[in-house]
This record gives sequence, C-alpha cells and structure tokens, in this order.
Amino acid sequence: MNPPERPRAYIAIRLPPDARARIEAECGATFFEGKGAPSREELMAALANAEGVLGSNQLPMDAEVLASGPRLRVVSNFGVGFDNVDLKAAQERGVLVCNTPGVLSDAVADLTLGLIVALARRLPEAERFVREGGWGTRPGLALGTDVRGKTLGIIGLGRIGIAVAERAQAFGMSIVFHDVFSESPDEASFCSYRELDDLLAEADFVSLHVDLRPETHHLVSEREFGLMKPTAYLINTSRGPVVDQAALVAGLRSGELAGAALDVVEEEPLPADDPLTTLPNVILLPHIGSATVETRQAMLDLAIDNLLAALRGERPKAVVNPDVLS
Repeated sequence: MNPPERPRAYIAIRLPPDARARIEAECGATFFEGKGAPSREELMAALANAEGVLGSNQLPMDAEVLASGPRLRVVSNFGVGFDNVDLKAAQERGVLVCNTPGVLSDAVADLTLGLIVALARRLPEAERFVREGGWGTRPGLALGTDVRGKTLGIIGLGRIGIAVAERAQAFGMSIVFHDVFSESPDEASFCSYRELDDLLAEADFVSLHVDLRPETHHLVSEREFGLMKPTAYLINTSRGPVVDQAALVAGLRSGELAGAALDVVEEEPLPADDPLTTLPNVILLPHIGSATVETRQAMLDLAIDNLLAALRGERPKAVVNPDVLS
C-alpha cells in the first residue's frame, strides 16, 4: 500500500535550516528563495497546489489570492496582525487564518515604553545635538519632561496594552484606557476607563494598541488631534492606518500635539520624501515592535505549530476565525 500523500505547503518567508527541517518532516514544501516577499503572481502560482501557506502579515491574502488556492486550508501569519487576509473570503472558502498573539506582547510593550521615555526626554534630539558638537543642556537643546506623575492613555487594552500598562505603572504613571469593554481586566485593575474623547483630552501620552479593522481605520484623525493637549504625545506601535497620517502631520506642524513616535505608518516602507521625515518632533522606526531574537524565534515556532496542526486536521494554537472549525 502506498503511503498517504503528504500535504503541500508554500513558505513565503525565508527560514533558517532547523525551521525548514521541521516543515519538511511533515509536508511537501515549496520555499520562497528570493529577497523581500514573493510577487503577487508568484504567490498565486505557488498556491495552485498548496494546502497551507506561511508568510508575514504583509503577505496580501485577498479574495483573488485565496481563490487561486483551491486546496488551501490554512493561512499561518508570522505576526499578530491579520489585516492582510480577507477574513470574509477565507470564511467562505473554509480557510483557517492563524496568527502569533501573546509571544510578542513583551517586546512591543518594551518598545512602547522606550518610545515614551525617548519622547519625554527628547533623546533623539539630544543624540543629534552631541553628534553636531553640542554638550550640556543649553544652549541649543530644549529640556525634556518627567514621565512620573503623567497620565498614559491606552487605546486598546488587550495583551499588549496590558503589558504596556504594567510597565507604565512601574514608572509612576497614571493609566486610563479606552476599549470596547468599560471595566479593566483583573490583571489591569489599576487602569481606569474613559470614553475616547475624555481620554484624549486627559492623557499626556496616548498609545495605540488596536487591531486594524474598518471601525479602527483613521480612529485618530483631525478631530481627535484637536482634543489632545498641545503638550501631549502620540505613540503608535499597532497599525499605521489607525492614524490619519495627513492629519497627524498637520497637527504636529500646528502645535496641536507636542510630538509622536511611530513604529508603523500608513504606507510601508515609508517613502523617503514623506513629510514625516522632515519633522523634528517625530521618532520614526521601521516596524520593529517584535524585532528581538527571542521574540522572533517564539513567533516563528508558533506560526509553524499553527501551520502543521491545521494540515494534520488538528486545532491550531492561535486561530483568528475559529468558526471555520465548526
């Protein structure tokens, strides 16, 4: 009797040898060998015979791409975000969508607190000041502000939001939050709920930790910036389109807010001539929220676990659309 045919998988990100071996032990796998990400055409061609795909959450898995994989059973994202997948189309086709929540919460929370401190103490400006030959606090270098005693407003009190709140509490900050629920979880009982407008008016630092979905697209725009203190700062380590970038630039130029720190932007990579690059009161990072050795390894392990479990017919550890299982 011939052995059963092994499931086919397309791996759309570059993997180290040990990770490739894990997948090849259970699947007939095709690996993307190029730089960056596969083109749309290459992706659709590879999905023609694939039952599973593993890729970053930048991989476009819209309805047309999903339809190019008639045997597709699972999309395993290497990342917590899943806005790259058309969930409605995936649901209709019975395709599981998986992600890697939890394992990157600490890394993103650490970065968020780092950005809060960097904004408050004007660290990028001070670093540039020294490189240009300056020293001391005057002349030519504005003073920063204390973090202790300030109010942090967290929009989205999920895993990452709670991890940020715990760190901010240790810094002596008061924490208010806005989310779809009005009571803080037990592990964040020290946080106080606010309506969105009240949070924006009260907070000295506003940190975004929400998924990108239709109701959060441009959640913070011209009206919201007008509610913030002129001494307040915005931090975004969630998804770029949660913020209306044109309105942010206008608000920063007009003094509606003091500054911003962005690990994500509306168009990634950020164009070299984007107005944000000209503003001295903005910290720009290249989407590195999860970029630590330990976190990226944990994310990869979970993404592979999800892929292989689904192809075995088992329930993956992290499923975005569990209704498909029923």
